[in-house]
Amino acid sequence: MVEVLFLGTAGARYVVAKQFRASGGLILRQEKGCLLIDPGPGTLVQLAKQKISPEKIKTIILTHKHLDHSADLNIIVDALTEGGFKKRGRLFIPEEALTEGILLSYLKPYLQEIILLQEKNFYQTEFLDFWTTCKLRHSAETYGLIFLLPQEKRLGLISDTAYFEGLKEEFSNCHYLIINLVRFEPKKEVLHLSVEEVKNLLYHIRPELTILTHFGMTMLRANPFQVAKKLSEELDLKVLAAYDGMKISLT
Repeated sequence: MVEVLFLGTAGARYVVAKQFRASGGLILRQEKGCLLIDPGPGTLVQLAKQKISPEKIKTIILTHKHLDHSADLNIIVDALTEGGFKKRGRLFIPEEALTEGILLSYLKPYLQEIILLQEKNFYQTEFLDFWTTCKLRHSAETYGLIFLLPQEKRLGLISDTAYFEGLKEEFSNCHYLIINLVRFEPKKEVLHLSVEEVKNLLYHIRPELTILTHFGMTMLRANPFQVAKKLSEELDLKVLAAYDGMKISLT
């Protein structure tokens, strides 16, 4: 069993800045430990609220450099390594984010390993293996992630991206999907998915379960729970809207 814990569901600058939703990223958890994805602002606080010790985090995956995904990276690295006294943890990070100094240089030796993310590569962690998709269409280097779960199930994470035709093929074999859905309606210069674009993806992929997260202001105004309910009814699929602190088990 793998448990998904949403430490935060905020997306885009305004929702993060005002903390209308928490911005702590998400956790994949098994008995062997925790994998943390995108430690945005407030991740350390959200971990404390969930009574999760940072030392239990075995792996951190940073999808891209933007602050709503990376702001708490340094404090999490310091916490999980106990100030560098315990060399532990692996960080998977795009080269662009690493070279721009998202991780402070003095913290790098604290980690057991730093691995660069590249497109269509396979990676191993202590308990969950994953691979990357092609490069997504965003203003920073980022890739989709597909995790191999027990019983040969696959969990896909569609991080921040504009819609493009190849997207549905990249995630076509996923049983579960987590989708960053920032926009209610598309906006040409904004490189984020909108509801109709997600609807098109789900129509073709038809996963067993889809969870929407990382909401911007237009999505909050539209009510993510109502959006998920409407998508479920129109597509005859199970679609949920995440909320801060939501836990769901994938078996």
